[in-house]
Amino acid sequence: MFSDKTMMESVLYTIIIAVVATIVSTIVGTITSIGLSKSKPILKKSVEQINNLPIMNPEIVTAIGLLMFFSALGIKKGFITLLLAHIMFCIPYVMLSVTPKLRSLDPNLADAAMDLGATPIQALTKVIVPQIMPGIVSGALIAFTMSFDDFVISYFVTGNGVSNISILVYTMSKRINPSINALSTLVIFIITLVLIIVNVIPIIKEKKEKRTT
Repeated sequence: MFSDKTMMESVLYTIIIAVVATIVSTIVGTITSIGLSKSKPILKKSVEQINNLPIMNPEIVTAIGLLMFFSALGIKKGFITLLLAHIMFCIPYVMLSVTPKLRSLDPNLADAAMDLGATPIQALTKVIVPQIMPGIVSGALIAFTMSFDDFVISYFVTGNGVSNISILVYTMSKRINPSINALSTLVIFIITLVLIIVNVIPIIKEKKEKRTT
């Protein structure tokens, strides 16, 4: 497996795209959710409905839509289109994780912090963000899992010489190759590990809160 150059390149592309897409989508999704929490109900509802489209639609619809979008802009398919596509479909998952945490907060929390002398940035980074951190972490882990495991959207928007693990496994499954078993095991292990972390973190946090109280 490790001696196969094509396979190692696919693993590297998968990790780079998943990590970068997770970081960017987490930042954008969190900032957007915070901004929407202070917006008018009409704007908030409209953006949330648009945000839910990639999740509600079949992946094939999202894939074709992104393909047409990149073609209309004249962007050549390759690493950039693959990365942008992953960022776009990861943002909704981050927002879905962060938004409920924001709704559970006292709406006057930031104002109270500023009344005590905090700047708007300090109120955001030292008061709001720590309170919604579990949602941010959960959203980031879900985004990483979705990006790492994606096949349909990646297959449509990638170009020659650029593939992730899912595309490589699909290609290798058409011919006999012992390495596909090792690669499939790696994918299953990583996804299982991330899912365990997503479910364990809230339990650990809840136990710590009970101990402090």
